[in-house]
This record gives sequence, C-alpha cells and structure tokens, in this order.
Amino acid sequence: MSKSEDPDRRGKIEAEVVRLLARNKKTLALAESCTGGFIANGITNVPGASKIFLGGVVAYSNGVKEQFLGVRPETLKKHGAVSEAVAREMAGGARKKFGADFAVAVTGIAGPGGGTKSKPVGTVFIAIVSDYGTLVRRSLNCFEREKFKRVTANQALKLLLSQFTQM
Repeated sequence: MSKSEDPDRRGKIEAEVVRLLARNKKTLALAESCTGGFIANGITNVPGASKIFLGGVVAYSNGVKEQFLGVRPETLKKHGAVSEAVAREMAGGARKKFGADFAVAVTGIAGPGGGTKSKPVGTVFIAIVSDYGTLVRRSLNCFEREKFKRVTANQALKLLLSQFTQM
C-alpha cells in the first residue's frame, strides 16, 4: 500500500491544502464528477476550511456540467465527458463561478461499466486552474469505486499542492 492510500494519512493532505491556501490567502473551488463530492468532504473535515473553501459543484450529468460550469456542448460532443478538454472547462467554470484563486476539477470513469478501448474504466482527468495557468493530468485508477474516489481525490490534492512550488 502506498502512502497516499494509507488510511492513517487520510485527512493529512487535506489539512496541508487548507494550511497552505490559508497561509497564502488563496481560495479554492471544486468541480467534481467521478468523485461525487469526495474532495469537498475531505476539505470540509479540516477545521478552518471555511477560510479557503468557497464551494463546489458535483456535476455528474452533462447538463449540469453545461448549466453550472459552462462546459460547452460542442466540447462534450467532440471529446466526451471524460476528457482533458472537459476537465479544463469544468475547472475554469468553477473558478469563474465562485471567484476562486484555484479550482480543481475531476472527471472519470469509476466503473465497473462505461469504459471503452480508448478510455478504459479507471480513466480520470484532473485539472487545476489558477493565475499560474492550467494543469491537467490523466491517470488510470483501476480500483473498486470507493478506492477509485479516494485515490483520485488524493491525486487531485497532490496536484494542487504542486502548484505551491510556483508561488
């Protein structure tokens, strides 16, 4: 088991995110699809999260991605909901909607069904948008649903933390 999957480490990465954002007077918004609010749950379990966390959207359907996050229908049609392009637009939309300094978006295929040859079950795209630009990572997290969400949330928060090296 890796450190990021160690149950004793749960909450530590969220606490580090809250601490660093608060120290730098930065705010956070989330746009979650495949994690179903798992990232927001972890962040809001940290005392003091209200200083940095503005809010989030669990955008499970394409309609919600369009209506609340400004994902363009043509992006969904051309690339599919699980894509780098949609992750970018979700994060950008959340940042704009909430007026946050940083926005994190996740979209993926938790399974057990829904995968294709080009996007197998476990495919996930994580996007971070801030004044420092947009960063997107693709991962393959082939786990049962609960572990998929936990691992994906950890990856998203680690990617967010990596942005602090630029500050």
